[in-house]
Amino acid sequence: MGKTVAEKIFDAHHVDNPSGDIQVISLDAVFCHEITTPIAINDLVARGKDRVFDASKIKAVIDHVTPAKDSKTAMQGKILRDWAIRHGIIDFFDIGRNGVCHAIFPEKGFVRPGYTIIMGDSHTCTHGAFGAFAAGVGTTDLEVGILKGVCAFKKPESIKVEISGNLPGGVYAKDVILSLIGQIGVNGATNKVLEFCGTVVESMTMDQRMTLCNMAVEAGATSGICAPDIVTVDYLWPFIEDEFKTKDAAMEAYSKFTPDADAVYSNTIQMDVTNLQPMVTYGYKPDQVKPVAEMIETKVDQVYIGSCTNGRLEDLEIAASILRDKKIADSVRGIVSPATPQIYSKALDRGFIKIFMDSGFCVTNPTCGACLGMSNGVLADGEVCAATTNRNFNGRMGKGGMVHLMSPATAAATAITGKITNSRLFEG
Repeated sequence: MGKTVAEKIFDAHHVDNPSGDIQVISLDAVFCHEITTPIAINDLVARGKDRVFDASKIKAVIDHVTPAKDSKTAMQGKILRDWAIRHGIIDFFDIGRNGVCHAIFPEKGFVRPGYTIIMGDSHTCTHGAFGAFAAGVGTTDLEVGILKGVCAFKKPESIKVEISGNLPGGVYAKDVILSLIGQIGVNGATNKVLEFCGTVVESMTMDQRMTLCNMAVEAGATSGICAPDIVTVDYLWPFIEDEFKTKDAAMEAYSKFTPDADAVYSNTIQMDVTNLQPMVTYGYKPDQVKPVAEMIETKVDQVYIGSCTNGRLEDLEIAASILRDKKIADSVRGIVSPATPQIYSKALDRGFIKIFMDSGFCVTNPTCGACLGMSNGVLADGEVCAATTNRNFNGRMGKGGMVHLMSPATAAATAITGKITNSRLFEG
């Protein structure tokens, strides 16, 4: 019987099978940030287990509230910072060198096909775009990962999501994943892996694949995965060129983590996106999704472009192309947060930052702050935000606030009109 990508990764990392379908797997990386990791650190210290299994496999960043906004967030940063120093964790990204975790870690080459990765953050599933098994975990599992370099999971079944057709102009990976979540619901992939494939996925860049996998968790999935291919190799080549003589050699090595033709899936979902429209959420759940055309005239107070979902260079380029020589509505606060310093720098070099500023946007440093209502864009009670983020839970960006999730193209168009609007790039 053939195997899925996740099954092959689990087999390659098998450590133990303590009971039933529970498997203990070894970890290639443990990612950490200053919101969830300090809790684990303090508990390990209290238990007399202030150790790390391998400092070279731990990557840490301060990214949610950066710089600190008060004494509490300053202490969270200090705990992580002191811990990294204490254990010689070289790959620690402090203020000024930091960025959104799920953007900066792939950008640094820390994610590879076949890797197993955990983090105390539900959107760790982003990294499955590289053909890795990456999952968000709770504090106890994070502590065990830090201490022992292993984690226990129920061996996951996979749902095959085959995406075919041709994306219309102005329709992007964000629209695809919103449409899928709308179809299967927030529990449609609970305890499963969403394995994305098909001609549309094959033609996507790594940035776009990361957007797909980032929101797999919003359908309940443990992880999202795209099988590694030459697009993956091209992205990683600056980091792996000393390991392989050629890109073809790298592809041959990584092909062991591609699915078998006779792999068995718990379900197969066929998506033809040829007639897909730009999508937007309308309620307080990620599966409450409609075409943008059905939400036209919905007023917004704030437009936020950024996050681990859509804060990458391609996202900024798309938004800037719409905002060029335009002004945002007087009634709108526009905020853009490039996801990493490198992205910020490239956006500056290419003139995107000037376009944003000339249009009336506030450009902030890389941060996750606004996405979960911690800093740099918190909503007041009753306010509405058009956002390129990944969650629209009640109060997510501020108590009493409403969040409508959308692509960078739709967000930019919405900023200009002050109402939810299809971008001029949409040809439907």
